[in-house]
Amino acid sequence: MPRKRPGALRAERGTHEGRRPPAWARELPPVDRLSAVAGAGVHWTSPQHAEMVPYLLGMYRTFLRTPGDRLRPVPSQCPACPGCARDDVAVVRDELVELHQSLAPVARLALGRVLRALDEEFRRRTLPAPVPPHSVDRQGRPRAWWHHRLYEGD
Repeated sequence: MPRKRPGALRAERGTHEGRRPPAWARELPPVDRLSAVAGAGVHWTSPQHAEMVPYLLGMYRTFLRTPGDRLRPVPSQCPACPGCARDDVAVVRDELVELHQSLAPVARLALGRVLRALDEEFRRRTLPAPVPPHSVDRQGRPRAWWHHRLYEGD
């Protein structure tokens, strides 16, 4: 039986599967509260997003640190503007999902653990919407659970 070429084996395994980040990535500053190896994975797979991960996690944590027993997300006043859209914590969470999916396995696993803990707090402190306002996005895909929470003014 013929042997598979190394390129074919790497293609089956995925781009970053089973590979460690290079030394230069491990020397870069840490990313939020992720381990050094996970932070290096973030720098390695998406250097342009290395600053976005702590920024978005900080916005998510800031919302969860709001005093009070129950929280209600605030809809964005200008959802078309990328900066203003982040006033809505659901948009921040959407961006974290996009970043999470683009990371190497080690970084994805570490960020997933952080997101699970924050999501647990988010579910506990927000109320589900009795009738979700928009259950699908503009492409017709179902929205994630964090869009189906009771918003301020509902």
